[in-house]
Amino acid sequence: MTKYKGQCSGEVTLPDCPRLTNDILLEKTCAVKGLPQKYNFSHCCSMVDLERERCFFHNKKSDVGFLPPLPTLDLEEKCQTYKNNRESFLNNCIYEVSRRNPFVFAPTLLTVATRFEEMAKTCCEEQDKANCFRTKAEPVIQYLKALSSYQKNVCGALVKFGPQVLKSINIAILSQKFPKIEFKELTSLLEDVSSKYEGCCEGDAVKCIRRRVNILSNQSKIMSHICSKQDSISSKIKDCCEEKIPKRGECIIYSNKDDRPKDLSLREAKFTENENVCEQRDANPDIFMAEFLFEYSRRHPELSTPELLRIARVYEDLLEECCSTENPPDCYGNAEYKFNETTQRSLKIVQRECEHVQNLGKDDLKYHYLIKFTKIAPQLSTEELTFLGKEMVTALTTCCTLSEEFACVDNLVDLVIGELCGINENRSINPAVDHCCKTDFAFRRPCFEGLEADKTYVPPSTSQGLFTFHADWCQAHKEELQRKKDRFLVNLVKLKPELGGEALQSLPTDFSNVVEKCCKAEGPEACFSEEGPKLAAKSQAA
Repeated sequence: MTKYKGQCSGEVTLPDCPRLTNDILLEKTCAVKGLPQKYNFSHCCSMVDLERERCFFHNKKSDVGFLPPLPTLDLEEKCQTYKNNRESFLNNCIYEVSRRNPFVFAPTLLTVATRFEEMAKTCCEEQDKANCFRTKAEPVIQYLKALSSYQKNVCGALVKFGPQVLKSINIAILSQKFPKIEFKELTSLLEDVSSKYEGCCEGDAVKCIRRRVNILSNQSKIMSHICSKQDSISSKIKDCCEEKIPKRGECIIYSNKDDRPKDLSLREAKFTENENVCEQRDANPDIFMAEFLFEYSRRHPELSTPELLRIARVYEDLLEECCSTENPPDCYGNAEYKFNETTQRSLKIVQRECEHVQNLGKDDLKYHYLIKFTKIAPQLSTEELTFLGKEMVTALTTCCTLSEEFACVDNLVDLVIGELCGINENRSINPAVDHCCKTDFAFRRPCFEGLEADKTYVPPSTSQGLFTFHADWCQAHKEELQRKKDRFLVNLVKLKPELGGEALQSLPTDFSNVVEKCCKAEGPEACFSEEGPKLAAKSQAA
């Protein structure tokens, strides 16, 4: 690919030069002997152009649980590697991070690599290297994790529901962030934000990066315009406007929500009290709904993005019904009641979840969600299910004590659901889950709330070594034992989906007791051979 770039930079008349870079890349990949067979993409190589590109994208491994945690080199060795060969160090960094985050956008991965380099430059000169790397790595890992979840969720929305949903997500976010902004100014910012997903959500890394370059060029004008009107847009972007491009644009887009203007009424009468609502909607439905979402979002900073999309859907459906009646204003006059009713239902879901946080310890909370996710989606891998349970606990323990509890929980849990549903439109788990993932983006969460154990699932006929423990477990670190316990619970639910929650909740404690007892015994292996079947019998009796 480097050779191809070099040739085409100097001589664009060569036969391959007018072709799309991704086409060349996929062609070269298919031509590597044995590679398509080894990684199971031979069928993609028989396709051409966009069909082949989509095939590669749909065959990406979304479940990377088979990979070990990121390798940790000795710090002196890491610093020596960086000093001896900077390019090799950074390439290896991009490789290791990329394969563990298969759907993260290429520019994000390059940003992470740059931050790793900045970290290496600084920390390799420090006396206490370990503390320096630990302190500086945490925000980079959190940045990667947050963007990974968000990008997956947004791309899933784009692939499954189309560009209109992506536009609605960005209207809700930007309207809450800049409640003083005018609708016309918002739409120009919106085009800039939404266009950055072109190529990125299709798995075309080169197109994704090129779009980023084009955006930075446009962004310079838009952000300069925004910074010239700070007083009428946001009080939170002063520091951002002092940054240089490209940092300025990213800083503004990720800035905190501005305070709601005091003179902004809680209701916008033109959408519920105007006699000509149906005529205005019919004149340009997309612009009308976008403006409604803008006006409602900037008036409600306390609501989550998914809740704002639910309100917009309720309003759209209400108008569909009302505008065909004899007296539309009487019909849509109760819109605010419908909006409040929708929010109350969502609020009750969040309150129930936060009660779990109060009533259950952190471990029991995790077991509750491991059991719940495994019962509704037992077809997912053990790694995926343990990851989802862990993410759910992180979302709830992060948000349930905050003043903005509702928006925080609903936003983060929506990302967990996005992880479960995945990006690819052809991902299929089971009929009930697929229905929730693909029917309505805004109402995925209430849909999942109503799911029970999957009735189509057929459990394995044998325990497949589930109750076979080994003496080397006694040497495992606490974190590794915890992972084994989580996997044990998930696999037990897969084996016995009919078991009730109370019986299942006690089994992780029984698991810990067996490990603790046998690791203290003179012959751990013999003890495990005796205690394993007892635990199996207890699960049968439950």
